[in-house]
Amino acid sequence: MDHERIAVLAHEKFPDRAKTALGVLRYGDQDVRAVLDRDRAGDRVSDHVADVGDAPIVASFEEAHAAADGDLDALYIGIAPIGGGFDESWRSDVEAAIEAGCDVVSGLHYFLNEDEELAALADDHGVDLVDVREPDDDLTVATGASGDVDADVLLSVGTDCSVGKMTASLEIVAAARERGIDAAFVPTGQTGIMIAGWGNPIDRVVSDFAAGAVEDMLAEVGDDHDLLVVEGQGSIVHPAYSAVTCGILHGSMADGLVLCHAAGREVVHGYEEFALPPLADYVDLYQDLAAPVHEASVVAGAVNTKTIDEDEAAAEAVAAFADETGVPAIDPVRHGADAVVDAALDAGLGAVDAADADSEVDGEEAAE
Repeated sequence: MDHERIAVLAHEKFPDRAKTALGVLRYGDQDVRAVLDRDRAGDRVSDHVADVGDAPIVASFEEAHAAADGDLDALYIGIAPIGGGFDESWRSDVEAAIEAGCDVVSGLHYFLNEDEELAALADDHGVDLVDVREPDDDLTVATGASGDVDADVLLSVGTDCSVGKMTASLEIVAAARERGIDAAFVPTGQTGIMIAGWGNPIDRVVSDFAAGAVEDMLAEVGDDHDLLVVEGQGSIVHPAYSAVTCGILHGSMADGLVLCHAAGREVVHGYEEFALPPLADYVDLYQDLAAPVHEASVVAGAVNTKTIDEDEAAAEAVAAFADETGVPAIDPVRHGADAVVDAALDAGLGAVDAADADSEVDGEEAAE
């Protein structure tokens, strides 16, 4: 996305149920000038979330436009509800954004470009409606090409949906780069695509093409980096989203897995009649499912402890996860992702091997 100054719509959901808004605030390059949430109008982002850019929370787009002194490029829809539908109570804000000359970026399954009224209004005002969940129209089945890329591949997988797989992936990339590793983030969901500006929305791809869509992304960037960190989706035990999880697992042909979990989560989010299996079971589940296509080990865990206030209690939750799963673990937001990078390096992922390093040196000497 090339938008510099944006407002983010998160009505009645900010911050706890607006992960797209939070993701853009925390990791996007965009300057967020205002957040729309009619329930929290008059507050500021900093009243609810630490360690992200601050902005006023307002009740409508008109107020966001005024708060930004009319200097806005786009309105981002920062909510991703189950089912991805469009709430009609948002229409007036979307229309106001279009009429103000702003693009509208949406990660919903409901495509704004297929809404005749909004599409006509956007055409009249010369702005773009960007449906990031609309897949490329030339996708096809996987061929196994992911196994041929030069980069090592690390995939975040989850015990459930909404446990922090995207966040963990981005934190791992940042930590790896700090260590001098040429790492890149591979986005597979709407929020990741909004942040990175590219990617395939795997949960919108025809099932037969899901693995191929992941493969296409790895083939595009896999020879340009030492480590690719692929954003996972859903969970292999999720009653609704397991298909997309499997598609990413097999399409990425990952070399290593990072198991992500929300501390204290015992049932499936939104499907509370389904209990989560014991944490140790996930290690075998993911490794066994990956093995027929490409062997991959769970090398580390990322534990989301945002619901735990006390640092000591959070550390205890992370330690309990590590004990149960048998892999090193960390909360990548609270403590940084260096421990995950260490585990990946210990597994031989992301490091330039000695032969390659010697070859580069020889090449430089020959050039001199």
